[in-house]
Amino acid sequence: MSKTIETNVVRAAIQVDGEQASYLTAGQDSPVVLLLHGTYWSRVWLPVLDQLAAAGLRPIAVDLPGLGRSGGELTLQTATVPALADWVARFASAMQLSGPVAVVGHDIGGAVAQHLLARNLLEVSRLALANSVTYDSWPVAGVARFRDPEVIAAVGAEELLAARRQAVTAALAGAAIEPLVVEYLDPWNDARVRRSWMALAGAADSRYTLELVPALQSSATPKLLIWGEDDGFQKVEYAERFAAEMPHTTLVRIPDAGHIPMENAPEQVGRALVEFLTE
Repeated sequence: MSKTIETNVVRAAIQVDGEQASYLTAGQDSPVVLLLHGTYWSRVWLPVLDQLAAAGLRPIAVDLPGLGRSGGELTLQTATVPALADWVARFASAMQLSGPVAVVGHDIGGAVAQHLLARNLLEVSRLALANSVTYDSWPVAGVARFRDPEVIAAVGAEELLAARRQAVTAALAGAAIEPLVVEYLDPWNDARVRRSWMALAGAADSRYTLELVPALQSSATPKLLIWGEDDGFQKVEYAERFAAEMPHTTLVRIPDAGHIPMENAPEQVGRALVEFLTE
């Protein structure tokens, strides 16, 4: 089942672990680019998918299990970065993606992308990170509080939706018009997705990126950082440190952009990705 989202973008699904794995894609029979989200959903990548496809690439932006439009439900065990990286590898297998694949990650999805490369779960040809978690930059306070089981038990639907509205509005920065905020929030109207998101937040742990540093420092894989400079969640200083310490890394700064620069400057982000992925 597919649903047209934009001119050349469709939403499709495949079974992984007996549950529907939903994804946005564009293009056919082209080199694959696997795009991962974090505390949001595949919607973060929609503004750049047509541009990637027009450049001769096949972007696949998947919703992690229990989030976005995917089925299933995350637990504290299945929502850890290593567990999600294993799931993405199974998704890639279900999609019959063979050979080298470029991986792009945003937010916690960037930790998953780093894990795929550092632990050799996929043959990652190129790694791009957009306002990603790195080192000990996460979890931020609004996420970290869900590591307390008592907080999870006490938070009701209205409170969580209000908190997510506040976070989404801040993340979208200048693009935060009401219709877009509502669109971003839509999956959290589902109680199953709310529970999955709280599991993802509860499982957030910076050790999952800190422990990858030695492997990333020894990696010769080309890396690109795309960073909204006005991000209040993942500070650009972390990107500067990553670019300085990790070999073969280029940093592209996006001025006047927040945590989701794809919404603030889609053409600039898309161009940076295309140039990097088609070199």
